[in-house]
Amino acid sequence: MEEDTVEEKLLKRHRRERKELQAKIQGMKNAVPKNDKKRRKQLTEDVARLEAEMDERHSQEVEQLKLEASQETEVESVANGIEKLEFEDNEKPVQQSRLTKAQKRRDKKAALEKEREERIAEAEIENLSGVRHLENQKLGQMLVGRGLQIKQVPSDGHCMYRAVEDQLKKRGSILTLAQLRSQTAQYMRGHAEDFLPFLINPNTGNMYTPEEFEKYCDDIVSTPAWGGQLELRALSHILQTPIEVVQADSSPIVVGEEYSSKPIILVYMRHAYGLGEHYNSVECLEDTATDIG
Repeated sequence: MEEDTVEEKLLKRHRRERKELQAKIQGMKNAVPKNDKKRRKQLTEDVARLEAEMDERHSQEVEQLKLEASQETEVESVANGIEKLEFEDNEKPVQQSRLTKAQKRRDKKAALEKEREERIAEAEIENLSGVRHLENQKLGQMLVGRGLQIKQVPSDGHCMYRAVEDQLKKRGSILTLAQLRSQTAQYMRGHAEDFLPFLINPNTGNMYTPEEFEKYCDDIVSTPAWGGQLELRALSHILQTPIEVVQADSSPIVVGEEYSSKPIILVYMRHAYGLGEHYNSVECLEDTATDIG
């Protein structure tokens, strides 16, 4: 039996992930009563977000695979051409052959470097009209009307917690990223009934078991597990503060609306990095002006 190609493996994984997502969505729907309009509305938004995120990620992975295949073909072509020239040089006197091979190596290195620079330039040009640039541009326009701008935080799995930590520092809080993760897990454990309906095992389509939920909470504390809306809900209750998430393609999402304090503002970016999802903080436009001055 022939082994699947890289492309076939990718497409098979995409089909599997799509089935798993549908099972997760069905479980989420089953867990929310039809007469609970508020939760059904939130569910609709959550489902749309999950489907859009998967579509975008799958599209990016296919494009990346095509780009890598194209680059490998080009490099192999250059290398084969150089090897052919070096083979022909073997028919010449030894001294001339050595000089020619040294020159060929320099030429090969220069050709590959030029090709790399051209790819970088093409990527920059593509980015100017690509979804990442358009998303940044749209978010920038949305924030500038509120006197704000994006403040970048590292994309390391902790981005949501880092963004919240940054917002809290502006308010004089000393809560650290580790403390935010620990308190989030603790709150979710203490209010499992509010979170379990939204945690579905992708392999079975069933709600998380108590053991699976416990591992999920452990991962929040001890790994750089990516945070999402469930963790934001927990944080809004812990901090007793609304958390507003600004995004380019839809209205802002606010969790913790029952609290009256000034909202923490985060920016959700679908296309910031290779895998898409990323949270950033915000800062006042005046902050940058002050720094420059």
